[in-house]
Amino acid sequence: MEADNNSVKLRLKDAEEALKLFGPHDAFLKLIESHSSAQILTRSDEVVLSGSKEELGIIGKLFNTLLTLIRRGINLSERDIIYAYRLVSRGQEQEFLNLYDNKYGLTYDGKVIFAKTLGQRIYVESLHRSDMVFGIGPAGTGKTFLAIVLAVQALKANRVQRIVLTRPAVEAGESLGFLPGDLQEKVDPYLRPLYDGLEIMLGTEQLTKKKSRGLIEIAPLAYMRGRTLDNAFVILDEAQNATPDQMKMFLTRLGFGSKMVVTGDLTQIDLPRGKASGLVEAERLLEGIPGIEFIRFSAEDVMRHILVQSVIDAYEQRID
Repeated sequence: MEADNNSVKLRLKDAEEALKLFGPHDAFLKLIESHSSAQILTRSDEVVLSGSKEELGIIGKLFNTLLTLIRRGINLSERDIIYAYRLVSRGQEQEFLNLYDNKYGLTYDGKVIFAKTLGQRIYVESLHRSDMVFGIGPAGTGKTFLAIVLAVQALKANRVQRIVLTRPAVEAGESLGFLPGDLQEKVDPYLRPLYDGLEIMLGTEQLTKKKSRGLIEIAPLAYMRGRTLDNAFVILDEAQNATPDQMKMFLTRLGFGSKMVVTGDLTQIDLPRGKASGLVEAERLLEGIPGIEFIRFSAEDVMRHILVQSVIDAYEQRID
């Protein structure tokens, strides 16, 4: 990298590296420019930055950070660019790079799974460390998917004998009674996100086989009553819609050799007016108990389209 008082020049290896750094149709560059007052000019395999000394320092570190990952074979997304910019601006570029030191699994089609935010890394570390973990925060933060990733890894490594995934079948504006089909067909739409995560990890054929052999079970929360779940990786999703009695029932299913993960978003409670959320009560009663961890995600951990974080921020700031 070459620099003078008002500009910085960065040379790239070749056009392919430039494409990965700039993004399709220069999308990454446009994103960076929208968050910075620096000017960015590109000439084939060269980038010229101009602006204030402070801004040049940030953008220069940002490009070097992104290039480090690109040269390690990491494919970046628009969301990665924005998150990298945010951390580099706070002097946390090494923390961003460290996210890609640990691979947590492979999808069915061979994509490597990393923790993509600092919040996700803390969450995964807690899942390795503790037998009961609560992941609380907005949709899109990877709470349930990362739990499914680690559940599949545990099953493959024979650390558990089965995976059990469950959700409360709460009517979020719809009525189960008016839906067509038998009970299983009525509740399946509520469980579909759990199937989606497993299919990403295993593929449809393997998921079907493991379900038929009893290695994977996906069922409404009510089906958990009266059971003890030994040697299992158990995940309760959408836990904000469990009542206090349901939450107590679920948590006391934990058996020997098992791990239990509870995920939910306290801003998305769909219970009837006047009914308390079991997740709210569990947070109040259980925090601080050794062996139980509560991990809280923020809008900064959202890994969906970059506008989703803005939407979450706007709703969090509204006055009800």
